[in-house]
Amino acid sequence: MLIKNVDLKNKTILVTGAAGFIGSNLVMELLRTVEPVNIVGFDNCNDYYDVSLKDYRLAEIKKLSESYPNSKWTFIKGNLADKTLVDKLFAEYSFDVVVNLAAQAGVRYSIDHPDVYIESNIIGFYNILEACRYNPVEHLVYASSSSVYGGNKKVPFCTDDKVDNPVSLYAATKKSNELLAHAYSKLYNIPSTGLRFFTVYGPAGRPDMAYFGFTNKLLKGETIQIFNFGNCKRDFTYVDDIVEGVKRVMQHAPEKKNGEDGLPLPPYAVYNIGNNSPENLLDFVQILSEELIRAKVLPADYDFEAHKKLVPMQPGDVPITFADTSALETDFGFKPSTGLRTGLRKFAEWYKGYYHI
Repeated sequence: MLIKNVDLKNKTILVTGAAGFIGSNLVMELLRTVEPVNIVGFDNCNDYYDVSLKDYRLAEIKKLSESYPNSKWTFIKGNLADKTLVDKLFAEYSFDVVVNLAAQAGVRYSIDHPDVYIESNIIGFYNILEACRYNPVEHLVYASSSSVYGGNKKVPFCTDDKVDNPVSLYAATKKSNELLAHAYSKLYNIPSTGLRFFTVYGPAGRPDMAYFGFTNKLLKGETIQIFNFGNCKRDFTYVDDIVEGVKRVMQHAPEKKNGEDGLPLPPYAVYNIGNNSPENLLDFVQILSEELIRAKVLPADYDFEAHKKLVPMQPGDVPITFADTSALETDFGFKPSTGLRTGLRKFAEWYKGYYHI
């Protein structure tokens, strides 16, 4: 196991995408478990999905932060593509650790809205790297994605696998992030770790994700579409597991070393964070439906078969995602372990409360 070389206590941590699903949960976990700590959250709160969910998450953070008076929580609304603003932030706060979770998400959306992905995922990340270059940080952790594996046939997906054939613009931007981070780690000795997230789900998640979208449609009596005629498998990873993984990774920055040529070896690493257990989409829908009935979101006699339609694969989609998480386990002693039913139960209970059903 790797030895911690970054102590998060008494540090100033920037979390971009702090109003997002993973970002907000990470901020709350840090407030609960690291004290004292100074966390600066940054987000543009765009309307890619219902902004009221982002407001809800920020309100939950604010409420929680009041219970930890020794720590500090600051939220700044802004766009990562605004280089002047990003540079000003880094100069003002002198961040010790940066966790870049701000990104335009969604594979299908990237097909119709490419500009947003280039601005947020490429230019925004470049601005973060430049800021880390001129304002040195102990560790830069950033979100990559399982989508970089594209249509790779070899499973489980391993970080040593070739990832040169993205099947969506979203995937291409995430692969670009890894390449840019590697270059900046090599040139400027910036310790960076990329995390390839696998299908993250849980309470207060993203409404464009299948479990959330399916629930919305079923509640309205609409038909849900199951792609690739149900022959899809996803490595669903519960948000608490993702956040625990991120927190552990933050505490070990890749070490700065020189190579035989006397030049720095890039202090750079990439890990998968997934459940290491792909679930068939049809089984997933079955468990979701049972948990929605249990939580009384849907009536006990709901006819799922009548609201289910099997359709062909969508452009940009892949038939399976499956994470090899052995490196995460070896280096950090951590393996995501929340079962799908447990995670979907928590989502269903949250959904009932949030929407007052």
